[in-house]
Amino acid sequence: MEAIAHVRVTGFDKISDAEARDMAVWRHDIHRHPETAFEEHRTAGKIAELLRSFGLEVETGIGKTGVVGTLRAGKGTRAIGLRADMDALHLQEEGDLPYRSEHKGRMHACGHDGHCAMLLGAARHLANSKDFDGVVHFIFQPAEENEGGARDMLDDGLFERFPVDGVYGLHNWPDLPVGQMATHPGPIMFAFDIFEIRLRGKGGHAAMPNRVNDVVVAQAQLVNMLQTIVSRNVDPLDPVVLSITQVEAGSTWNILPERAVLRGTVRHASTSVQALIEARMREVVDQVALAMGVEAELDYWYRYPATINTKAEARQAIEVAAALLGPENIKTNQRPSMGSEDFAFMLQRRPGCYAWLGVGGGEHRAGLHHPHYDFNDQALSVGAAYWVRLVETILAP
Repeated sequence: MEAIAHVRVTGFDKISDAEARDMAVWRHDIHRHPETAFEEHRTAGKIAELLRSFGLEVETGIGKTGVVGTLRAGKGTRAIGLRADMDALHLQEEGDLPYRSEHKGRMHACGHDGHCAMLLGAARHLANSKDFDGVVHFIFQPAEENEGGARDMLDDGLFERFPVDGVYGLHNWPDLPVGQMATHPGPIMFAFDIFEIRLRGKGGHAAMPNRVNDVVVAQAQLVNMLQTIVSRNVDPLDPVVLSITQVEAGSTWNILPERAVLRGTVRHASTSVQALIEARMREVVDQVALAMGVEAELDYWYRYPATINTKAEARQAIEVAAALLGPENIKTNQRPSMGSEDFAFMLQRRPGCYAWLGVGGGEHRAGLHHPHYDFNDQALSVGAAYWVRLVETILAP
């Protein structure tokens, strides 16, 4: 095992230097062995083994590969859930870290290795201190990236088997320096929808366009017309993004193809806006197809809902973070991200708060989902201390 640098941020009496070094060791091990959606068998096994060694009750296989560790203290019945995601991305790591990925085409480019390490560190600290009164469920979730592992855990009875009064999530954020956090009540991350439009016309020779029903021209019209939904149908005060991300048609220079495909994504924070966009997309697709003499089919899928923090729980999280880091280091006016997060499914079932943890500064310039990204170990103490203080505050004896 490689040597671990001194990683503790000073001033956190809740997390010792030894605890910080152990978290770094755990993170580096998870980083070296990344596993993607619902394949997190080694990661889940390591987490379960550590949780059991801390003295927690452990259940595995929830939502396929999810893990829940339960810790009880005192006689209280109040319960909260703390969630970390475990999965990596389908991405080839390009850095030269001593603990770089050993799995070709997979890497922890979103910092989920850090999320797991911080929650493990908090679990061990709380198991040793028992300075709270109630129940904490440590939720290690699979498949956050695109596959909705939170929904799978919920469908597997997560909150029926492990009841909570509130649930809390934490994600590293390179745009904030270490020692800062950001959150607020209301939407903090946007909903994520995807769509596919399939066009079918009459193909033929490129020199004889009068004899075909050209799907490429119809495709081009749709790329332009779909943008008018946001600019001309949605209230300008409602933030929305509609992006065409894939355009497929044709196979050579002199043939007008018979089929074409468009794919893309829509980001929004409102179910009413979502309904408007889908309805208008269907109208636009049908009318462009009619005008161009081609056939068209639209599939529109709801993926992740908006991540919406409840007011009381967000205020509580802000107070805890401010007590830990100082009020000046808590950003409550940070704009929501157009990115999406399947923690939203948990917030649809229980009140709670999702927050961003600063990991930027120094050499940590690569953004999330970048082939050189590496979670900043200096933030491990901050995240673990936040979890510990959140539990001790909400479940105060």
